[in-house]
Amino acid sequence: MRGLLSPTSVYVVSVRADDALAAHAVGVQRLLASYRSIPATASVRLAKSTSNLFRARAKRDAPGLDTSGLTGVISVDPDAHTADVAGMCTYEDLVAATLPYGLSPLVVPQLKTITLGGAVTGLGIESTSFRNGLPHESVLEMDILTGTGELVTASRDQHSDLFHAFPNSYGTLGYSTRLRIELESVKPFVALRHIRFDALPELVAAMDRIVDTGGYDGAPVDYLDGVVFSADESYLCVGVQTGTPGPVSDYTGQRIYYRSIQHDTGVKDDRLTIHDYLWRWDTDWFWCSRAFGVQNPRLRRFWPRRYRRSSVYWKLVALDRRFHIADGIEKRHGRPPLERVVQDIEVPIERCAEFLAWFTATVPIEPVWLCPLRLRDQDGWPLYPIRPGRSYVNVGFWSSVPAGATEGATNRLIEAKVTELDGHKSLYSDSYYTPEEFDDLYGGEAYKTVKKTYDPDSRLLDLYAKAVQRR
Repeated sequence: MRGLLSPTSVYVVSVRADDALAAHAVGVQRLLASYRSIPATASVRLAKSTSNLFRARAKRDAPGLDTSGLTGVISVDPDAHTADVAGMCTYEDLVAATLPYGLSPLVVPQLKTITLGGAVTGLGIESTSFRNGLPHESVLEMDILTGTGELVTASRDQHSDLFHAFPNSYGTLGYSTRLRIELESVKPFVALRHIRFDALPELVAAMDRIVDTGGYDGAPVDYLDGVVFSADESYLCVGVQTGTPGPVSDYTGQRIYYRSIQHDTGVKDDRLTIHDYLWRWDTDWFWCSRAFGVQNPRLRRFWPRRYRRSSVYWKLVALDRRFHIADGIEKRHGRPPLERVVQDIEVPIERCAEFLAWFTATVPIEPVWLCPLRLRDQDGWPLYPIRPGRSYVNVGFWSSVPAGATEGATNRLIEAKVTELDGHKSLYSDSYYTPEEFDDLYGGEAYKTVKKTYDPDSRLLDLYAKAVQRR
């Protein structure tokens, strides 16, 4: 689309870039001033009213870091295929800035309000991860506010220890204020094929072949994920970019994307714009909008389209957690309280069918999401030590089950099974590991070394305290 820019519009773009850079500099100064205003004996946290974390957190009255000036795209370089982005910029705003150039981040997590900084420090994933890895692997450099109050630029060549330990540190090593990321070219449309499988081992074997070869049925594959509805009904969703115009589906209205995947046998074709493909899961928060009745056709008709998005559902979840609405309903019906089971785990692809067979027989949650991945960086990342050169599958499941006799009974079962299968789980939700287990799984010694260097006075929380003890 750059060919459509006139000399005048190029000047306007340049002026806007200068304005964005100046605004970013002001935002950084505001952040540093807020850091200096926090007493030296107090813990440092972000001042955020929203979050994509599902961990319960201790309530704090102390002021946090002011990130209000760090929410935009600073610049896009269409020639270099890079963008400079503020740490609190949402992927919704980032994609809106890059798509007019026919460019996209290499990995776009599924929900619009996930921030770039959050996806890098907390890990993100999507259907390009089988070829592009995880979001932090497309970061070229980043400016990080460390626990000492110093702003450092980290890359593979400078402050490389911090650069490599930053992913999965969840803000306990610092906060990114600017990230320079790679972009890739994209076409206007995505042609989809939803392939049904009646047995989970067959689905996993087909997924493995696509990851290894990069193609399906003789054509290159650009996007790959899947959905398991039951042990005998599962689908791979294979996407190919195309510039060919034609009819496209719309799942932001009355139709629901995940239901469109289902069919009786064989392959079902579909088409979306690239924009709608990237946000196909956000309208119904995958399938979790059904908990709010939004998938009921009568209610959906009157639920405003602008409120059919993950950020609205998240606010409803926050209200439920604050007032214990769901537990109250269960109690009135004489049922036990619920245990929240909201997790993403990764297991080696050769163990995936085993995990899915165990999960579908043990945990009463469906559907579940599948997303294959393979790291790009051959050196690996110490705080999430999955092996380079090995294929993994992310399995996402987000619901609740009847509470057991002990706190987190089902979550503990899942943690044990994932560890048994040489896997890991993301730390955005409830965790129950012992300190020793946690150190073994999440780079304990490497983390402690970097922590001592960049946060020697422990102004920022410890990772175990934040992820497991919920401080």
